[in-house]
Amino acid sequence: MKGVILAAGKGSRLFPVTHHIPKPLLPIANRMTLEYAFDQLKEMGIREICIVVGENAPHVHAALGDGSAFGVSLSYVTQTEPKGLAHAVGFAQEFVGDDSFVLYLGDAVYDRSLAEFARQFTTSGCDNLNLVKTVEDPRRFGVATLEGDRIIRLVEKPAEPESNFAMAGMYIFGPAIWDALVDLPPSARGELEITDAIQRLIDSGKDVRAGIYEGEWFDTGTLDSFLETSNFLTQGAVLAGENADFEAIVGQHVVIGAGACVRAGMLEDCVVLPGAKVTVDGNIRHAVLGGTVTRSGDIENEVVWG
Repeated sequence: MKGVILAAGKGSRLFPVTHHIPKPLLPIANRMTLEYAFDQLKEMGIREICIVVGENAPHVHAALGDGSAFGVSLSYVTQTEPKGLAHAVGFAQEFVGDDSFVLYLGDAVYDRSLAEFARQFTTSGCDNLNLVKTVEDPRRFGVATLEGDRIIRLVEKPAEPESNFAMAGMYIFGPAIWDALVDLPPSARGELEITDAIQRLIDSGKDVRAGIYEGEWFDTGTLDSFLETSNFLTQGAVLAGENADFEAIVGQHVVIGAGACVRAGMLEDCVVLPGAKVTVDGNIRHAVLGGTVTRSGDIENEVVWG
């Protein structure tokens, strides 16, 4: 089994920071986001990994290299246009070949191992297994309708969901997926949806199953979700990287990256990125900061690059 990580997104909801640091490389709890994906895939016994990149390709290559520093072997392919998950995964077909593979969203973080789902896929002999999780408002997700552990229907962001099982960012496929991608039509929002490809598998009689995940699951694509993930991983502790220097009253949920220098009144619920130089005549709350930031007054509910 191989691994494919989708990491081509621009991270527009975290601009301006992601103009300078690609979203897959942003540190959460002072580890690159993609390191959490590597950990999960290694626990599944996967070392051969293809990363689907976009215009961020040079930065990702430079940061990760051949993957040996992380205990994996990395290949790279470039998604030419942002046309959806099903479009992105198609670029990895040559890398995967006839093997089965785990498709992993690069901005997803989980609080427990996913190895049991790789075992479920293998022992069941199914064509596709998808991680699902019950959520309060499934309208924001792809939603799975189940009979037992089989998925009988998938709908992307339905106005009236048939269940509260949301697709949770990790998929395991056998070779049948490649036929399902051929001439896949775009959705109403103009993207090639992975849920539509999986529905094609269902419609053609393939064995499509759900792996029900009961742990915590985070995506890291917005300020709120990024900080929520950071707070969960640090469990309220103050985390300071090597040679970090700060003069401030420090509250809960604060991460200061290696080599960062911070002068402020108070820090709370914030991430200061590695190497940042922050001087604020006020307090910093619920924010992500990088670069050289000088500000008079408070910083709150902001993503800032100076």
